Formats: sequence, C-alpha cells, structure tokens
Amino acid sequence: MKHGNRRLLVVSNRLPVSISGEEGEKQVKPGAGGLVTAMNPIMKSSEGVWIGWPGCELSDEVKQLLSDYNLDGDFQVEGVKVTPEEERRYYRGFSNEALWPLFHDLLGHCNFEFDDWKVYSKINRRFAKKIVEVTQSGDFIWVHDYQLIMVAHYLRQMNIHQPLAFFLHTPFPSPDLIRRLPWKNEIIRGLLEYDLIGFQTYRDRRNFLRGAKELMPELQIRSRARYSDIRFGMRTIKVGHFPISIDFREFNQHARTRDVAVEARKLDDMCHAESLMLGVDRLDYTKGIPDRLLAIERALEKYPELIGKISLLQLVVPSRSKLSSYRNLKADLDSMVGRINGRFSKFGWQPIQYMYRAVSRTELLGFYRACDIALITPLRDGMNLVCKEYCASSTDRNGVLILSEFAGAADQMGKGAILVNPYNREETADAICDAFYMDSRERRRRMKTLRAEVKRNDIFRWVDWFLTAFKSWQDESPMASARPYDTLPRNVRISAQELYPLNRKGD
Repeated sequence: MKHGNRRLLVVSNRLPVSISGEEGEKQVKPGAGGLVTAMNPIMKSSEGVWIGWPGCELSDEVKQLLSDYNLDGDFQVEGVKVTPEEERRYYRGFSNEALWPLFHDLLGHCNFEFDDWKVYSKINRRFAKKIVEVTQSGDFIWVHDYQLIMVAHYLRQMNIHQPLAFFLHTPFPSPDLIRRLPWKNEIIRGLLEYDLIGFQTYRDRRNFLRGAKELMPELQIRSRARYSDIRFGMRTIKVGHFPISIDFREFNQHARTRDVAVEARKLDDMCHAESLMLGVDRLDYTKGIPDRLLAIERALEKYPELIGKISLLQLVVPSRSKLSSYRNLKADLDSMVGRINGRFSKFGWQPIQYMYRAVSRTELLGFYRACDIALITPLRDGMNLVCKEYCASSTDRNGVLILSEFAGAADQMGKGAILVNPYNREETADAICDAFYMDSRERRRRMKTLRAEVKRNDIFRWVDWFLTAFKSWQDESPMASARPYDTLPRNVRISAQELYPLNRKGD
C-alpha cells in the first residue's frame, strides 16, 4: 500500500466486480460499467480501495476469491457482509421502497417502515466500520448514492476526521417531499457530515439547500454558479452539481465495429418498419414505460399515416423482481403491449416490438445503430445515461432524440433533443410524428450538437470536476487547513483532457 501519497477509497452499495457460479465453483470478474471505467486509472494510480457488498453472502469462499482478485487487480476490493434478511430490509425495503420513490417524486409508491430504517442505519454503520478497518491517514473517502447516506454520520462517531465526499446518483426531492420522510432530520444531518456533496443537476442541489434550510434555519448558505457553501457550526460544507456521463470514445468506437453493424442489419430485417424507434429501460415505475406506450397508441390514433411505417422497439431489462410493485408493473406492460399490438397490427408489421430480457453490449449498440429515433421519457431521472449512449453510438448522425424534460440529462441535451412532458400524451404523440418527418439536414444538425455535448462532458471530465471541487474545498475551508491533509496529490487528480484530449480525431 502507498503511504506517501493519498489513496482514494470509493464506497458504494455494490462492489465493481461480479461473482457467479455455484457454491465451491464461484468466479469473480471485474465490472464494466462507466463509473468503474472512469475510476480505474485514478484508483490504480493511488492504489485505491473499493468497498461494497459483493451481491451475495460473504462466505469464506467469497472472501478468498476477493483476496485472490486483489493480488492481480488494479486496485483493492473489500466486501461488506449483508445477510439476506438485512438485504430485504436495507436494500429492498428502506432504500428502494422509501428513498427511491421519494427521491423520484413518486410519494404514492413510498413505504415507510421503522424496522427497515433501523436495518438501513445498521448496514450504514457496518459500511463505516469496514472503512475504519482499511483506511489510512490521509485517505480521501468518496461515498456513492442513496443506499449509504448515513455512512459519514457513523464515521464521525468513530472519530474519522478525514475528508468525506458524497455523490447522489438519483434526483433529490423538493422540500415539501423530503418533509414527508419520518427520518428527514437524520437524513439531512447525515448528509451534512460530508465535506463535499455532489448532485446531478442544479435543481437537485437547490432542492437540498432549501430542504436543509427549512429544517435547520441556523445554516448559513452562500451560493455561486456551480457551488454553494454551507456554514454548519465550525464546518464549511461544499455543495455542487456534477452531471455524470459516459465514456464517449468507447461507445463511438465500439458502435463502428462490424459486429455491431451485423446486429443493426439483423434488427432492420426483422422489424419491417420504415422507421424504428427505441426505448431502453430497466424495469422501474420511474421510467414512464406505460405512459410511453399510451403515447405510441395516441400517435397512431392521431396520425394514422404512421400505421405500418413506425415501430417502437421497447427493451425492458428485468430488475427488482422480488418487489410486488415491480411484478405488477411487468404484468401491466405485458397487457398493454398485447392490447395495442392487437389493435393496430397488420400482416408483417406491429407497432411495438417488446423484449423483456438483458442484452449484450454489442446487441445494445446494434439497437442504437438501427433505431433512428430514441424515445427516452422517464417520469423522473437523476441523469439517464441511455440518451447519452444513444447519441455516442449514432455514428451516422441521423438519429433523433425525444427526451423527457424531467430527466437530469435534459439540462445538457435540451439544445439538440425534442423535449417532452411524459405525462402529456398529446405532446409526446406530436413529438413522435415530428421526429418521423424531420428532414435529414435537421436530424444531422441536432445530432451533431448532442454528440459534441456528450463528447465534451464525458465521464472522465465528471470525475475531474468532482475531485477538483474537493481540492477547492480544501483550499477554501478553514477547517481543512487544521486537519492533517493539505493537498490532493497530482497522481490522483487526472483530468479528462489528459485522458482523452478534446481535439482528438475520429468523431
């Protein structure tokens, strides 16, 4: 381990590895998500540690697998034990039946159970204990997402005075909504134990600041363009918004490969439609899939000339199937697809091509290449990276993006996308018709704007923004200077420009 330079400790609900196989034959493989890709060079350079739940029982076999993985990996991984009953209450219960719907403005889906809150707090404390076990003096600890909000609270109780940062990948609710949470004071105070708090959008940052001020009038808040400072007792907390993104270069290059082209042609041959429209979502009531299907139905009613010419390829990736609300959603989707297809289908054509399964990366990129319209209409989303993936994969620059105004990405993508209110069926139906008839010059102009935005503000720039904000907090905070950490080492701060120069060719 490095002692002369600061390490980065990343803490998330799940480890960036997958463990599969039967007992006695389990295997561990590295993850391939955008966050892992972006963090890897920084974690490697600082000999960092990633802490999280492995997604299964932390048995002796799994511990040994992780230990062996650490011998050859670019950084160290440390597993946290979560039993099946704890997972039911901490993850499926409080995290996904209380915080998830509340943070997505869907109060009707919330289930506030005291026993779930107790187990959530217990697991957050266990994560904090694991951090204490592995941390070294000077480590920078970066905690991710709504499952682990209270980690900083327990770390401070355990006399950890190192810099703590937190990034929320979901939206943050309005003050009126956060007040409905029985443990709102604990959640707000828990967040204020961090030194740097990051949100996806300015709206989320503003909601947090207003909610915190309403619950704690003694807070002193000074706001600037990208950051706000909260004076809380003797401490200064920096609050900013940092829209997360994707690895544009990887998607752009992979989308140009022969294998992806084969998948795209295969889809074209099967669907028999003049224009293919794409919806890609994890099964979740926040994604607005039923509203999208009704908008398709309305478009075919309102513009009958589209019948036989346009089809929606709706891919739904299974998720949280143990929750009754998700099983009910799946049943509703099955019924709606059958009804709409039964109403409008013609021989050799149907309006909705519906797939309920996971797909490979190559197959997904084939969908992106084959579909000349993307219909991304969540009711609420922290960011929504599917729309950015679609644009990065649209190498012929001929795609049209229809995007919900309630997706966090709308702030960045609004200049090139057609923005819609997903609750407004008429508006979405009109947008579908407009996208179908849009001329090629306008398509290319819009997609050029969208691709430039995603390329410029990629996942590596997001990491750089966040770590630079932390360095800024250190420089400005009087409390930081009183603590035993002074500067962020150069080998930890890796900029997007250094990783992928913005003037590179090949786009």
